[in-house]
Amino acid sequence: MIDRPQILPLPPVDRARQVTEALATYIDQASLKAGDRLPAERELMAALAVGRSTIREAIRHFQALGVMETRKGSGTYLLKPVSTATIHMPLSLDPTHLRDALLQTLEVRRGIEAEAGMVAARKRTAEDIANIEAKLNEMERVHIAKGSSGPEDLAFHLAIYEATHNPLFGQLLEQMREAFESFWHEPFNRSDFARRSFPFHRTLFNAIVAQDAEAARRETLKILDVVEEDIKEMSK
Repeated sequence: MIDRPQILPLPPVDRARQVTEALATYIDQASLKAGDRLPAERELMAALAVGRSTIREAIRHFQALGVMETRKGSGTYLLKPVSTATIHMPLSLDPTHLRDALLQTLEVRRGIEAEAGMVAARKRTAEDIANIEAKLNEMERVHIAKGSSGPEDLAFHLAIYEATHNPLFGQLLEQMREAFESFWHEPFNRSDFARRSFPFHRTLFNAIVAQDAEAARRETLKILDVVEEDIKEMSK
């Protein structure tokens, strides 16, 4: 008897992406322009048959790309026109070769994050410092309690991107996040992955506070060097 390959179930539909695409299509077809107000959350929830959290996730995606802003008590407004052709930059990596995919994304991260650290060190404000420190404190709290941190680590690095006051850094990360996160969630099923990089997040913060761009670059590279070492060691 010949063994036939098993037919695997389809992956769950990404509702947030569907909403993102639906909103982009609506904006395009309605010919909305910069400054126009989008439908309210309740209206979008009813029209798209999704929950509030899904709507807000899609809105956050557009905000990170710099094409929408939410004004408290007023609603969400379009900053620049979009369409389904402009909302997503597909990234292609081979998930069957985890080690290679991780090293490839690391090459991209090394260039972007080292530069972001340097720019943040030069341009950060007192408000930026408070934001980065709050994210770092939360990251450290979770790390001490659990031995690792995931979303908290990302929030720390996003705060540094925001401190550059250059929206392109955040937009690039948002475009790459989906591809990156699919590989970086406990790679090799090791919760201790990159744990040794933990102390360098505090020294990176200190460099940004001191407005020492070269030190910020150096501490960022220390973090990523530890990550690279763990990829190579854990993939043996």
